[in-house]
Parts: sequence; C-alpha cells; structure tokens
Amino acid sequence: MNGSYRMNTRVVLFIALAAFTVFYVVTLVAATRNRDPNAPAKPTTGGLATGFVTNFFDTLGIGSFATTTSIFRFWNMVPDEKIPGTLNVGHTLPVIAQAFIFTAIVPVDPKTLVLMIAAAVAGAWFGAGVVASLPRRGVQIGMGGALVVAAGLFLMTNLGLFPAGGNGLALSGVLLIAGIVGNFALGALMTLGIGLYAPCMILVSLLGMSPTAAFPIMMGSCAFLQPVSSARFIRKGAFDLRGTLGLALGGIPAVLIAAFIVKSLPLVWVRWLVICVVLYAAIGLLRAAQKEKLAAATPMPAPRRAAAS
Repeated sequence: MNGSYRMNTRVVLFIALAAFTVFYVVTLVAATRNRDPNAPAKPTTGGLATGFVTNFFDTLGIGSFATTTSIFRFWNMVPDEKIPGTLNVGHTLPVIAQAFIFTAIVPVDPKTLVLMIAAAVAGAWFGAGVVASLPRRGVQIGMGGALVVAAGLFLMTNLGLFPAGGNGLALSGVLLIAGIVGNFALGALMTLGIGLYAPCMILVSLLGMSPTAAFPIMMGSCAFLQPVSSARFIRKGAFDLRGTLGLALGGIPAVLIAAFIVKSLPLVWVRWLVICVVLYAAIGLLRAAQKEKLAAATPMPAPRRAAAS
C-alpha cells in the first residue's frame, strides 16, 4: 500500500511538472513574439558555454545561480538589473530535467516532498513580484549580498561545517512545519539570485534528514518554483532573452551528461574557485551600487543663462 501510494504520488508530481513546463514554454514563446525585433535573441557561444558549465556542476550539487551571476558580470553579458530574471528564466528547463531524474531515483516521503515544494513555489511567487520591480541599484545590493551568503555557504561546505544530517527520508509534526516555513523563505530568496541548493541542503540536514533527500527536494522545488517566478519576470520584461536561451540550450545536455555519465566528482577545489569568483562578483556589484548612489546624490550643474545681446 505504501509503495503504491508513493508511486502514485510520484506520477502525479511528474504530470504536474509536465504541466508547469508547458506553462513556462507557452509564456516564454509569447514573450519572444512580442519582443523588440531589433533586440538580439540568438544565443552566443559564450552563453551556451555558460549554460553548459553551470548546469553541469549544478546537477552535481554546486548550484548554478552564483556561478552564472559571476560569469555574467565578469564578461558583461547581461545588464545587472536583468540578471535575477535571466537566472530564473534561463535555468528553468535544465532544473526541470534534474527534477525528473532525481525524483525518480531518490525515495523521499511523498508528503514531505510535496509540501516543501509547494512552500518554495509560494515563496518564489512572492519574491519574484518584489525583485522584478526593484530599481537597478536595489538589484545590485540584493545580488551582492546574496553572493556573499553563497560564498559563505561554499566555505562552510569545504570546511565541513555543515550539519551532518541523519538517515531520515521524511518529516512530521513540528519538523515538517519548520521545513515548510524554511523552504518558503528559500523560494523567496532564490528569486534574488541566492540559489536554493546549498541552503536547502543545510535546512534538510538540520531537520535530521539524509543529505541525499535534499536532491529531489531542492531540484523539485526549483523545477516548480522557477516557472512561477519566471512568468512574473517575463511579463515585466525583467530578463535578457539572449542570455536565457544560452543557459537553457547549453544546460540541458550538461544535466544529462552529469546525471547519467559522470554522476559524481571530487568538488572541493571547484568550490574554492567558486568562492573566489563569487566574492569578486559580489564586491563588483556592491561597488557599482555605491557608485550609483553617489551619482544620484551629486547635484546637476545649473544651466547657463544666455548672454544678453
């Protein structure tokens, strides 16, 4: 009975995920039809490479938002104010592929999985509405702070400071409520570019679950919340189409290679590199925000009066 219930719930999740995918694709296609015909849309080689590399390591648990933000800023590929939207819209299809794979192979309790995913979706819907309306400087400050947090999480991972977690694959009672509230907050923060993987891994471990359980929870959460948050970014035009297509088209084959061929790698040195790159990007964003503040505070020179004739 329990096995049948788990299988039925998984099938329902797959059907719902397929419906969310269709919703996302329809919304994105509609936006491309209404776009400025002079705006570039064809993905660049650099954009495709960025999608491939970031989603390859994303599938192995590194996460993709912090690394993508760093690459976008270093190569000046996407305007700062459009980076959060491009991250959410561009990484949606690759993370949906991850969710299908890991939901199928990791037997997390269906009730726990569904409720934590639903909480993350609700948080993303709330967060995307706020972030998509932020001015450029507000986005720079938010992303800069988010990247500092991400670097701290990578540092904790490398130093072994994460909670070890337990062996459980289910939550109940107060722990389940804590998981729901925590994933709601993570879903909201994800729309700003902090990423959900490392924080979700910490949350799951603190609640006593097996770290393995984090994979379907965090990937399933992202797969359902990103179409929701993406729709709000798309409708407000707060994303870069060229960057989005590069992430999506480059990312999907990377997910399949990482999940079915590579499966695992020693990632310690990769994380140290990511820490350095992410901190560099964070400092750049915060400095740019400070410059914009100073520029806004500098009074404009008074116009000269024409000399009397």
